[in-house]
Amino acid sequence: MATILLAEDDDAMRLFLYRALKRAGHSVTAVGDGSTALRHVKTRPYDLLLSDVVMPGLDGVELARRAADLRPAMKIMFITGFAAVALNPANGAPVDAPVVSKPFHLKDLVTTIEGLLAA
Repeated sequence: MATILLAEDDDAMRLFLYRALKRAGHSVTAVGDGSTALRHVKTRPYDLLLSDVVMPGLDGVELARRAADLRPAMKIMFITGFAAVALNPANGAPVDAPVVSKPFHLKDLVTTIEGLLAA
C-alpha cells in the first residue's frame, strides 16, 4: 500500500495509530515529534505525512510546511483536537490538507487516508 510517516507526540495515540495503519496494510514510520519527522522526510520519500497539529517544539503545521517544500508530491493530513484554532490558512498550513478531529473512529481515518492517497 502506502508509506506513511506518522508524527504524534502522545505515546498511546501514536502506538494505536501505528498498529491500525499497519493492519490496514501500510508501511508506517512513527515518531514522537516534528523535528524527528522532518529528519525522516529529508532522508526518505513518503506517500503521506500524517501529523498531529499541536506538538511541542516543531508543531505539525510548521512540519507540514517544511515537508511540503522538501517533498512536494507527498500528501499531508492532520489529526488534531484543535483544528479550528491551529489550522488557520494565515499560519501557512496547507489549505488542501484534510483534517481529522480527535476523537475519531479508526474506520473514518483509514477511509480518509485511502481517499487522499487515491486522489
